[in-house]
Amino acid sequence: MQTHSINNEKLTFEQIKKIIAGNYQLVLSESAKQKIIRCRTYLDKKISSQREPIYGVTTGFGALCNYSISKKDLGQLQKNLVISHACGTGEEVPSDIVKIMLLLKIQSLSYGYSGVQLDTVQRMVEMFNNNILPVVYQQGSLGASGDLSPLAHMCLPLLGLGEVYFKGKKTETKTVFEKLGWTPVELQSKEGLALLNGTQFMSAYGVYCILKTIKLSQLADVIAAVSLDAFDGRIEPFHELIQKIRPHKGQMQTAKRINMLLEGSELINAPKVHVQDPYSFRCIPQVHGASKDSINYVAYVFSNEINAVTDNPTIFPEEDLIISAGNFHGQPLALAFDNLCIALSELGNISERRTYQLLSGKRGLPAFLVAHPGLNSGFMIPQYTSASIVSQNKQLCTPCSVDSIESSQGQEDHVSMGANAATKAYKVVHNLERILAIELFNAAQALDFRRPKKSSPFIENFVAGFRKKVPFVSNDEVMYTHIHNAIEFLNTVELNIPSALVKGV
Repeated sequence: MQTHSINNEKLTFEQIKKIIAGNYQLVLSESAKQKIIRCRTYLDKKISSQREPIYGVTTGFGALCNYSISKKDLGQLQKNLVISHACGTGEEVPSDIVKIMLLLKIQSLSYGYSGVQLDTVQRMVEMFNNNILPVVYQQGSLGASGDLSPLAHMCLPLLGLGEVYFKGKKTETKTVFEKLGWTPVELQSKEGLALLNGTQFMSAYGVYCILKTIKLSQLADVIAAVSLDAFDGRIEPFHELIQKIRPHKGQMQTAKRINMLLEGSELINAPKVHVQDPYSFRCIPQVHGASKDSINYVAYVFSNEINAVTDNPTIFPEEDLIISAGNFHGQPLALAFDNLCIALSELGNISERRTYQLLSGKRGLPAFLVAHPGLNSGFMIPQYTSASIVSQNKQLCTPCSVDSIESSQGQEDHVSMGANAATKAYKVVHNLERILAIELFNAAQALDFRRPKKSSPFIENFVAGFRKKVPFVSNDEVMYTHIHNAIEFLNTVELNIPSALVKGV
């Protein structure tokens, strides 16, 4: 069994991918344990010696911050917080994302600025390692004061409450605890607030979307290259000199990748009758490149966030300070999610336009990519499906980050709506995968009409892999199964991009 040590070092997207996919076990390092214990010890001493109220520790929460709480009720205050905030509704959060939420909360607490007990963090580690995944709901977070409702659902099982998935079945937490001989955690002062304040719901969605997006961005280039060759497109727009005089990083990266993907293609090097290609082919570097630059910005934001401390108040034992502030506010993430939705929507938008061009009956290709159009509708309707999904993505690009609804009697008067941006981005990511799958379905069909000429070795190998799942369509047949198989192909294919080729998104 492989393990990952929580040792206060930064997490990377690639590490998270390995941890989740490989079912790694988490281990708290001695350094992390000592930081957690030191912070908890400091807080206990501070509560004993300080007369002034400490927000959320010796007071109520939000608009109730002026209500003092007696020392004997500090633990009950934190338990009440978790119970009362578990108000989620809607669809359940996918289990993979819940597991990332757990990992990110453990990581954040391990820095030793939150004042939790070591036992609390250890129990979260045990839940992660035993694949005990809380039932969390998608709706309920405003994305400020942290992801209060989703994190409350994630932390209810610490108290022996709520529901979890265990061995693939949804089960009451108390039943699982009885089987394992576990007892509920007794929360102490500040702990409920440390568990619920934070951005781990938004951040987990961000990690998932970024990991998926990195591959989809690469696939968008590969599939665009298949379409370009199948459409008898021109390579000149990808010339290095064009990119040098407009040196956006993503544009240069895209052009370089397309050139190398098509190296050795008979089709791309064949003489052309037409002088120009439509924008959806000619402007691939500019459109894909702009999305790449946005994706890189979003990745930068989430790389910072997954390694941050985002609960409140924050405890600094060495400086003898407890500071109430706003690191839980999700505005950086909300803006990033909205940006990601637009970037991915545009990758889908231009993909569907290439699909449309391939069906047009131009440049020696049959109308709707079928040998006997009229009797057969061919690939007419997959394009409709793609257009429908593209339209939905455009609607999902309406920004969440510009909205705010006052809450908690005006104490929380500006919120990010970043959680809604997160679940929206999740839909856009999966929609893009479907759009690209439909483009590849069409492009591979068009490429087969160019035989016996061949594309590049890379493209031929890629399409050969696709053909193992999706056949050439000679006459009309049920198409949805082919589309589903095309999506599955994109989901599972390993992109063995040449080492000399620029990597990343």
